[in-house]
Amino acid sequence: MKKGVSFFSFGQDADLLEAARQSAGAGYDGVELVLSESGSLNMKTSDADVLSLRREIESLGLSVCALGAWNLWENNLAGEDPKAAGHAQDIIKRQIDLAALLGADTVLVVPGWVGTNFAPGVVPYDTAYGNAQERLARLAPYARDAKVNIGVENVWNKFLLSPMEFRRFLDEINSPFVGAYFDVGNIIYIGFPDQWIRILGEKHIKKIHFCDAREGQAGLGMFVDLMAGDVDYGAVMKALGDIGYDDWVTVEFLPNYRSFPYQSIINARLSLDTILAIP
Repeated sequence: MKKGVSFFSFGQDADLLEAARQSAGAGYDGVELVLSESGSLNMKTSDADVLSLRREIESLGLSVCALGAWNLWENNLAGEDPKAAGHAQDIIKRQIDLAALLGADTVLVVPGWVGTNFAPGVVPYDTAYGNAQERLARLAPYARDAKVNIGVENVWNKFLLSPMEFRRFLDEINSPFVGAYFDVGNIIYIGFPDQWIRILGEKHIKKIHFCDAREGQAGLGMFVDLMAGDVDYGAVMKALGDIGYDDWVTVEFLPNYRSFPYQSIINARLSLDTILAIP
């Protein structure tokens, strides 16, 4: 498996090239860039500038493995506000366009929320389910034409709370270009990552995030360094092997090392080598 770093690990205003240099120096194979409204990679960044960024990243020996979006947390794809939902769809389309330019085959998409601490408002669960599903299905042909996968991430959104439901949600969309971007740490408070991996299976999992968390804590403070939390990485690696997953494994962390923001990815790369060597 190839090793990547998610730039969700840094702030929205991070210097992308410096973060890429640090990632290359730490021994990673690729980076997951993140789109925002006003950061250095934003909705108005020109295609020429994006291609220049790709060349700079590739000159460091890195690939762009995926593309996320900060601004989907500000615009509820599953919500009842048509303006916000419409902008969310525009964000995803721009993600797809940029991913194609950057040579990435997957975009990470927050599917909206029923409720979250990160954004105001509550949406009825059945409404959120129908809205998110309908809007992602509408985006599927756009993704297909660009040959870029939409990877729906399991996040803290009080939505898609079981692996059976998540699988059904994707089965009903019924597109090979809409799948799961599965985060093993995000799920620890409601389930077992190895079970989710097997139930979603090779058919649905497009990409994997590795992070770690302590089950008994709540909120952002539950996230810790790899192998310092309650994710059973032996079980995770066994499940990934059972479904034949051999794609990118991308580490994602909160910026816990505030004075030394890149220390977390240095530590994580060493832990990642240990995890990936688990028989």
